[in-house]
Amino acid sequence: MKEKTTEWIAKAETDYSAARFLLDYGEEHIVDAVCFHCQQCVEKYLKAFLDEHGAVFPKEHPLAPLIRLAHAIDPEFESISEYAESLENYAVAIRYPGATATRREAEAAFAAATRARAFVRRKLGLLD
Repeated sequence: MKEKTTEWIAKAETDYSAARFLLDYGEEHIVDAVCFHCQQCVEKYLKAFLDEHGAVFPKEHPLAPLIRLAHAIDPEFESISEYAESLENYAVAIRYPGATATRREAEAAFAAATRARAFVRRKLGLLD
């Protein structure tokens, strides 16, 4: 595995761990951060996959373009587009006034991130 891919995975795992910790132990008002870290985890895992396959990807946060690029490499990535779509608004909007997540949304975001994470990890040959 490429060194940069490994770095992307490490960063993604940090976001995943942060989301899990905040969901399990954080105060109710921290659910926005859970959603943000879930989106970041999936974004970084997609970038790890793309990096490993030599794809050039945008240095932006939207997941849809990353899914399209990954789909061009492996059509099975279509199966996680629903999870990515559900996380799309958590990259930027959730961090500013006017958008607030609920506990239920944070739990759904974590479930989506968990599924997408497991899928990409399998594609990278990583065991869970």
